[in-house]
Amino acid sequence: MATGHTDPQRRERIIAATLDLIAEEGIARVSHRKIATRAGVPLGSMTYHFSGMDQLLREAFGRFTDHIVAVFDAHLGAAADRDQARAAVADLVHALSEGSRRDLVLTQELYTLAARQPVYRELTHEWMRRSRVHLEKHFDPETARQLDALIEGLILHRALAREPHGRALTLDAIARVTTTDRRVP
Repeated sequence: MATGHTDPQRRERIIAATLDLIAEEGIARVSHRKIATRAGVPLGSMTYHFSGMDQLLREAFGRFTDHIVAVFDAHLGAAADRDQARAAVADLVHALSEGSRRDLVLTQELYTLAARQPVYRELTHEWMRRSRVHLEKHFDPETARQLDALIEGLILHRALAREPHGRALTLDAIARVTTTDRRVP
């Protein structure tokens, strides 16, 4: 356990420990004591750095959405045209559905929290807005919104399916949504 007043990473460890515990046990089982233990900090650090659990959860989920947007940016940032954007979306769907179970669980925990508590909806709204930035470079705003929803659904279905669908089905679904685009190619 880190001690003393010179622990500049303490706040960051608390946020990371919060996300780890949520991914492992769910929000309902997370407590200040468990987070402090996981982060290796004194219990008093929790109230020193955060006014309460809500502030900690908002910051932790804010950090998580930044991470997912960075993954989104890494896949879609280099797309130069619509066809490359479609392929990048398929790559994103497959990477996120085959990747970290932690990210999948944290996404669903955030959605559930946002469904129950409006203050967390601001996080999800901002996340969706940021996710659509690259899509709107290649597709009109309505198509980008539909494609963003399709991405979420395909990721969840692939991640939870006994036999996940293949890339061809992903590409077909993306093509179906994006062929109604009103923007001139």
